[in-house]
Amino acid sequence: MTTERPTPPLTGTERETLRGFLDFHRATMARKCEGLTDEQLGRRASPPSTLSLLGLLRHMCEVERTWFRMIVNREELPLVWSDSLDYQAAFDTTDADGASAFTAWRDEVEHARRIEAGIDSLDATFHQPRWDADVSLRLVLQHMIHEYARHNGHADLLREAVDGSTGP
Repeated sequence: MTTERPTPPLTGTERETLRGFLDFHRATMARKCEGLTDEQLGRRASPPSTLSLLGLLRHMCEVERTWFRMIVNREELPLVWSDSLDYQAAFDTTDADGASAFTAWRDEVEHARRIEAGIDSLDATFHQPRWDADVSLRLVLQHMIHEYARHNGHADLLREAVDGSTGP
């Protein structure tokens, strides 16, 4: 099954555009990871780096959880793969499997969409404790687009190294 990737709107409100680009990048990450075995997902293309497609998917799950549930929604939660806020733990895929990572990531994306939809304004602010600063929902959405775009570039290279696939 190939994930359908939405085309971001060419016209529309600021919020529609931000949502559109975020969903485009989410779908791109899914497409780069789907159709591979656990071994292929966990393959490191450039040792000693621990970077793998599975690690990227798990990392983005943590990023979704952190920004939308922990910061925007103020939920007191651990990370999915670390009780000590160790964001690098997501990249340790030694005993990880793709199905669990996809399920956790999709669950966090759905939480994020629900939380974002429930906020009236892009100007709403939330405290980001790591930065010791208040941030707007606008910044959160832009930051998420940035995170996905950056890591989708890594995913392009990793996928090509795994099976030669290039493109969308």
